[in-house]
Amino acid sequence: MYTTGEQWDAPNAWAPLQHMLISALRDSGVPEGQSAAAEVAAAWIRSNYEAYCRTGHMHEKYDASRSGEAGGGGEYAPQVGFGWTNGVLLDLLRLYPNLVMHSAGS
Repeated sequence: MYTTGEQWDAPNAWAPLQHMLISALRDSGVPEGQSAAAEVAAAWIRSNYEAYCRTGHMHEKYDASRSGEAGGGGEYAPQVGFGWTNGVLLDLLRLYPNLVMHSAGS
């Protein structure tokens, strides 16, 4: 919750944490949770797409305060082509196929 420039701190957003949040909201059994899951998924898909279009890479982490921007800070230079980012995006595209065109066009 603190913007420190460190690995896991704000504004960095990580694919596995987004996936856990979306999964929990989807599984909540309440319409508000399922709607929130779709909103978070759409934002994540859009940010991944925007960054990929601009840089040609999938990133290890993203800046949650700026859609399409890679995250930064930490103990090492942020990685590109990162496996968990790719896997989470593919799963979200599978779970929310109707968000693909909406997210890409927004």
